[in-house]
Amino acid sequence: MLTILGFTMIATFLVLIMLKKMSPIAALVLIPALFCVFVGKGAHLGDYVIDGVSSLAPTAAMLMFAIVYFGVMIDVGLFDPIVRGILRFCRADPMRIVVGTALLAAIVSLDGDGSTTFMITVSAMYPLYKRLKMSLVVMTGVAAMANGVMNTLPWGGPTARAATALKLDAGDIFVPMIPALLVGLLGVVVLAYVLGLRERRRLGVVTLDEAPAEEKETVLVGAGGGTGVIAGKRTGGSGSGTDADADADDDDFQGLDPHRPTLRPRLYWFNALLTVGLLTAMIMELLPIPVLFLLGAALALSVNYPNIPDQKARLAAHADNVLNVSGMVFAAAVFTGVLQGTGMVDSMAKWLVDVIPDGMGPHMALVTGVLSLPLTYFMSNDGFYFGVLPVLAEAGAAHGVTPLEMARASLVGQPLHMSSPLVPAVYVLVGMAKVEFGDHTRFVVKWAAMICLVILAAGLLFGII
Repeated sequence: MLTILGFTMIATFLVLIMLKKMSPIAALVLIPALFCVFVGKGAHLGDYVIDGVSSLAPTAAMLMFAIVYFGVMIDVGLFDPIVRGILRFCRADPMRIVVGTALLAAIVSLDGDGSTTFMITVSAMYPLYKRLKMSLVVMTGVAAMANGVMNTLPWGGPTARAATALKLDAGDIFVPMIPALLVGLLGVVVLAYVLGLRERRRLGVVTLDEAPAEEKETVLVGAGGGTGVIAGKRTGGSGSGTDADADADDDDFQGLDPHRPTLRPRLYWFNALLTVGLLTAMIMELLPIPVLFLLGAALALSVNYPNIPDQKARLAAHADNVLNVSGMVFAAAVFTGVLQGTGMVDSMAKWLVDVIPDGMGPHMALVTGVLSLPLTYFMSNDGFYFGVLPVLAEAGAAHGVTPLEMARASLVGQPLHMSSPLVPAVYVLVGMAKVEFGDHTRFVVKWAAMICLVILAAGLLFGII
C-alpha cells in the first residue's frame, strides 16, 4: 500500500505542476500533507516536516549565502571576461548561443556546485536569449544536462555517496568512468548543436542591431543592479547584415552592462583570489560549505562595498532570488520528510528490487544503470545511494557483479537527476531564467534520459560497467 501511495503522490505532484494547476511550492507542501493523512500518519506530519527541514537547512543556508556571494561577484564584474569570451564565440547565432550555454555550464560545473553553475550560466546567457527571443527552456535544459554530467565529479556528491555506501575509493569509481562521462558530455554538446540549429531555423541569424532591444535586463537576472541596461552597439551601424557588421555588433554586445555602477575593476584580483580560495576550501572541505559561503559573502560585501547603504542595496537587490530559492528548499523538505518518514521511500525501493527477475542477476550493473534514471529523479541522492544502492549491490554480488561496477552504473542517472523537483539547485535555474518548472520538466526529461542512456551505452561498450 505504501508503495502505491508513494508512486501516486509523486505522479500527482508532477502532473499538477506540469499542467500548471498548482505552483511548485504549494504542491510540495500540500500534496505530501494530504498523502500523509491518507497513510494514516497525519498526527506525525509535524515530526516529518521538522525532520525534513532539519536535513535540508544546511542546504538552504548554503544557497542563500551562495546567491548573495556570486550575485556580488557578478555585480562587481568578476565574470565579465568569461561572459565576453563566450558571447564573442556565440555572436548573434542561436546555434552558437546554445552550444556556448552547454560549454559555459560544463566549465563552471568544475566547482562541483549546481547552484553556482546555474547562477553564472543564466546571468551570462539570459540577456542573449531574451534579446534574440530564443526559447528559455532550451537554456535551462542544456545547462541542467551539462551540469548533471559534471555532477559526477568526486567532489560533486554522487560519487562520494556511492563510495561511502559501498565502502569503496571514490577515485576507483570515477577515474574509469571518465571515458563514458566524456561521451555523455559530448552528447550534451551535440544535442545543444541540434537544438541550436532548430532555434536558428526558427529565428534565423540576425545582427544585434536587428534584434529588438526594448527589454532591459538587470545585472543579475531578477536581482537588480546599476542601470540594468543590456549593453549593445553604442555607435551607429548600417544594420545591413554583412559579416563585418555582424562581427562588429557581436564584439560590442556584452550581455552585462560594462558601465554599471556596481563594478569594482580595481578589486578584480582580490575578488578572483577570494573566489579561488573559497572554491579551494570547499573542495578541501576545510569548513562546512554553508559556513564558507557565509564568510565569503560577508567579506565580499565588506571589501567591495564598505559603505553600509551600498551593502544594504546589494542585499536588497538579491533578496528576491534568496527568498524564492530558500522558500522552495523548505517546501521540498516537506515532500522529502513525508516520503521518508512514512516509509514510502523504503517501500518503493524494496518493491523495485523485488520485481527484478532472477535471470537479470548477472546483469545487475545494467539494471542499476537503468533504475538510476527514475530512482534518482523521484528521490534524493541520499535516499538512492544509501538506501537502494547497497541492496542492489548485494543482489549483484550474489551473481558475481563487483561493487565497483554497481557504483559506476549508479552514476548514470545524474543528468536527469539535476532536473528533479527534489534538487534545490534546479529552482535557482528556473527562477533566475523566469521559466515555469513544469515547462522545464516537459522539455528536459526526454533529452536528459537520452543522455543518461548514452553514458550507460558508452560504459558498457568500454567495459567500464
